[in-house]
Amino acid sequence: MEQTEREKLVGQILKVNDLAAYQDGSVVSRTLITKKIGTVTVFAFDEGQGLSEHTAPFDAMVHILDGEAEIMIAGQPHQVKAGEMIIMPANKPHSLKAIKKFKMMLIMIRA
Repeated sequence: MEQTEREKLVGQILKVNDLAAYQDGSVVSRTLITKKIGTVTVFAFDEGQGLSEHTAPFDAMVHILDGEAEIMIAGQPHQVKAGEMIIMPANKPHSLKAIKKFKMMLIMIRA
């Protein structure tokens, strides 16, 4: 995120659901914080969209803000809905798919 865009957010009251808008057939992301120790990113997934299976060397917490997703962790499916969260453990394969269009906040801690 450019410094000027970040400065517009800092110290402001924000509605998280307004930080990434749904787009037909797309996944939209907006990184809010990037530091050496981690990131905070808001995503909006159109229905049927997702992220293919991958791994990360650190834990990641997903908080569902709107809608419903299926999150696979090491081959096990998890149905996660608005208001719920799940922690994806480091070095375990995971993927995400929108059952209904959904928004999430992803918090990754690297340290």
